[in-house]
Amino acid sequence: MELELSPHTKKATPNYLQVNTAESGVSGGKINRDKATVILIDDQLIIGEAVCRILSSDSDIAFHYISDSTQALQQAIALSPTVILLDMVMPELDGLMLLRWFRSHPATRDIPIVMLSSKEEPKLKAQAFAEGANDYLIKLPDAVELIARIRYHSKAYNNLKALTTATINAQLQAQQLEHTVQQLQTTQVQLVQTEKMSSLGRMVAGLAHEINNPISFIQGNLTYLNSYIKTLVDIIQIYQQEYPQANSVIEENTTENNLEFIIEDLPKILASMQIGSERISEIVLSLRNFARLDQAGTKNVNIHEGLESTLLLLKHRIRQDIEIIKEYGDLPLIECYPAQLNQVFMNILNNAIDAVLEQHNHAKTKKIIIKTEITTSQIVKISINDNGVGIQPEIQPKIFDPFFTTKPVNKGTGLGLSISYQIIEEHHGHISLTSEPGKGSEFVIEIPMKLS
Repeated sequence: MELELSPHTKKATPNYLQVNTAESGVSGGKINRDKATVILIDDQLIIGEAVCRILSSDSDIAFHYISDSTQALQQAIALSPTVILLDMVMPELDGLMLLRWFRSHPATRDIPIVMLSSKEEPKLKAQAFAEGANDYLIKLPDAVELIARIRYHSKAYNNLKALTTATINAQLQAQQLEHTVQQLQTTQVQLVQTEKMSSLGRMVAGLAHEINNPISFIQGNLTYLNSYIKTLVDIIQIYQQEYPQANSVIEENTTENNLEFIIEDLPKILASMQIGSERISEIVLSLRNFARLDQAGTKNVNIHEGLESTLLLLKHRIRQDIEIIKEYGDLPLIECYPAQLNQVFMNILNNAIDAVLEQHNHAKTKKIIIKTEITTSQIVKISINDNGVGIQPEIQPKIFDPFFTTKPVNKGTGLGLSISYQIIEEHHGHISLTSEPGKGSEFVIEIPMKLS
């Protein structure tokens, strides 16, 4: 055995001694539970030499001796022992005080500590255990007992480290698995959204093209038809003025076909046809505005046009007993992905209509309030509020989760709000829900005026 003096040696007394340190307790990243690293902290060199002699015969124990108690915590952190032998009474730093330091530091709080004392006093033992000691020995202990206790505490500590490592690894794997599942769900939702928007685009493009051509033909010819019919009516009226005495055949046909009513009703029919064709043109324009077929990427758009187009497309669901209240603020053009944002409006307004239709209180007016404004931080805020059935508190945190729905089977996919959440995130914005069962729900969308 060779003593190695540390740079902090006082009065030619070595405060640091090590033997058998070539072997490590860690092999190939795995904890070797048969290896033990022991630190003895004692101001008496004779005790250090005696313990060193006892342990030097065991190749599985690496021994370190420290005589300066003020350096003990720093050395223990550096050496990572599996067992600490600590003297109860030392001149510069009391053993119990040092024990408290070890138990308070995260690097040493779990290391087994065996207190060494020359006194066999129950009160001292009780005090040591109360401060966090794992064992108590009278020095100098029997060699067999000392090695046995070191092996016991060292193995228990290595088992604890192995269990802790396994637990941490399991937690990391669980987190990675959860993250992977979330990524898969997000990817699945994005694929569904992409396909949905692609299908919607193709459908709207086909409808707009097929409807636009014949309606343009009808609108273009209604003007001429109106002019021609007016001319014919004028000619008939001239004939009636010039030949007031019609023959029996003309008189019979005029009475039978109610000529006067036809002349009176024709302008009304033409006006109705004109209104109908204009209505179809508005629907086609709304479809184009909703899907933004002629725009790719981000554009500066009027948010209110998107809301109006969405409401027009949902008009078949908005019954006469549903009141739509619009509180539009003075908004500038907003940089966004217009088709995606319109899809968010569609999803939320659809849910609001469902909520008020589920309300069975017939005395209560069904209301949906749409409000837009610019906040002080130059954020566009769009709130859609309904006084429907509301959402139960326990399911509100799940409302934006993929495939979560409160609707019956075949009535909802659970993708609408999840897709909406992702779209608003893509706009660097935020969407939130406030709801109270029986009183209604409010969705608040906040997006910046510019994406860049």
